[in-house]
Amino acid sequence: MRWTIKQKPTEDKIRHLATTLGVEDFVATLLVQRGIETFEDAKAFFRPSLDHLHDPFLMKDMDKAVERIERAIANQENILVFGDYDVDGTTAVSLVSSYLKSYYPNIATYIPDRYLEGYGVSFKGIDYADDNGISLIIALDCGIKSIDHVAYAKERNIDFIICDHHRPGDSLPEAVAVLDPKRSDCSYPYDELCGCGVGFKLIQALGSNRGQTIDDFIPYLDLVATAIAADIVPMTGENRVLAYFGLQVINENPRPGIKALIHQIKKQTLDITDVVFIIAPRINAAGRIKHGNHAVELLTEFNFEQAQQFASEIEQYNSDRKDLDKQITKEALSQIEENQEKERFTSVVFQEDWHKGVIGIVASRLIETYYRPTLVFTKSGDKYAASARSVKGFDVYNALEACSEHLEQFGGHMYAAGMTLAAENYAVFKQAFEQQVQETIHPDMRTPEIEIDAEINFTDISPKLTRILKQFEPFGPQNMTPIFLTKNIKDTGYGKPMGQEDEHIKLFIKQNNSEGIPAIGFGLGNKMDLTTHQKPFQAVYCIDENEWNGKVSLQLRLRDIK
Repeated sequence: MRWTIKQKPTEDKIRHLATTLGVEDFVATLLVQRGIETFEDAKAFFRPSLDHLHDPFLMKDMDKAVERIERAIANQENILVFGDYDVDGTTAVSLVSSYLKSYYPNIATYIPDRYLEGYGVSFKGIDYADDNGISLIIALDCGIKSIDHVAYAKERNIDFIICDHHRPGDSLPEAVAVLDPKRSDCSYPYDELCGCGVGFKLIQALGSNRGQTIDDFIPYLDLVATAIAADIVPMTGENRVLAYFGLQVINENPRPGIKALIHQIKKQTLDITDVVFIIAPRINAAGRIKHGNHAVELLTEFNFEQAQQFASEIEQYNSDRKDLDKQITKEALSQIEENQEKERFTSVVFQEDWHKGVIGIVASRLIETYYRPTLVFTKSGDKYAASARSVKGFDVYNALEACSEHLEQFGGHMYAAGMTLAAENYAVFKQAFEQQVQETIHPDMRTPEIEIDAEINFTDISPKLTRILKQFEPFGPQNMTPIFLTKNIKDTGYGKPMGQEDEHIKLFIKQNNSEGIPAIGFGLGNKMDLTTHQKPFQAVYCIDENEWNGKVSLQLRLRDIK
């Protein structure tokens, strides 16, 4: 691991904010690093408010979208709410469809089959709409590149409203409305919404025309917070406000489907990390193993007993998913070793029987062993389909774009993407992608980096600091959990390895004459020797809380030691 201490802001900014807020200098440093430099900035950060949400009509085409939906309702048209099969897509479909159904009955939902139809708007979905007399499709978390599909629908007198957050191509589909804050001609103040977030802005706009206020939409925020957490979008601006209040809904009054997923969890208050690792994988498992419709059924069910039944089925899908990704990861690692590809700039692997639903997870797992841009391919019909994952700082979408002459289609973000290609193009694409990454990746990006917010001493750690850091939540990209560095640490002799294979460590550590603090290091079992026999070491860590049997205590979560 490469340890990098973030550049310290100017002393003037730090002292000004520290004095204004009455906090220690290093707390002010953390805030300025996050772009918070004034009292008003700090107030908005520490006291998120639904009043901070932007007017949805600032988004390009929002007026057209609302007008078309209202006309469809006035004319008693059938409306299809269409979305991707991942967490962002299924939560978005659940949100928009349940809102529209609250006052209009002619609403159907459609999630494409991951294996038969693939990602995004499908011709099969449009045929379904045509066969069922549907004249308006609202596409969520997809559609921004569906030029041919929208034209196909138009020939059948079916209109499209697209609600997406992915990067547009050179041309936009000829839809009635294209809602995407990443459009170059869209002046909406915040362009990092997830797909469900764009869907939320749509129902917010529809509601404002019906005399509703933001308070009427709070019950939908558990869905939005789940999508924000799962899609790993920046935890800034509107996303942070929506996630903050969405977590409150999850903890206080979640919809029956989410309640059914979490009701057996003993932890009293769930945070955004729990959403990422507990709620999101289970919702995702439906689309990965069976069908995304199961997730929508769960999230739109208002009978708790029925929701529990759906959740039980999804729990089994999630268990199957874990077994699959573990097996495929093992096979992919063997393939890299057998092909003598350990020293490459990329990992590109293929096996035709790998389960398409878990190849994205496998790509992330491979990066844990070989830290580099990674593509995992499997066979999909007569094509090869892949999920891409990247490393910090490297834009895998741009790399794919540079190799797009070998691809049938691709789409995604800086750190995650999907693509398909013809089987005969696999070898030449693999080489082109390796060449592109080799020429463009910075050498530092090939080593995992821990960004350290500040160096502190254990005497700086107090209940007050813990309370302040708690208010930094919810954490996520661009507002990550603060990471601290402390030097000259010693274990008090209580350190021990943990886990079935001693892969983790548990310590009780001191610095000079400070009080001892419990610390846990997941995946650091191979560094246990650095802490024995009172040897001094340094550590990077975050300040964490351990909840056990209803009691909450302070602990350090070690990220690395040396």
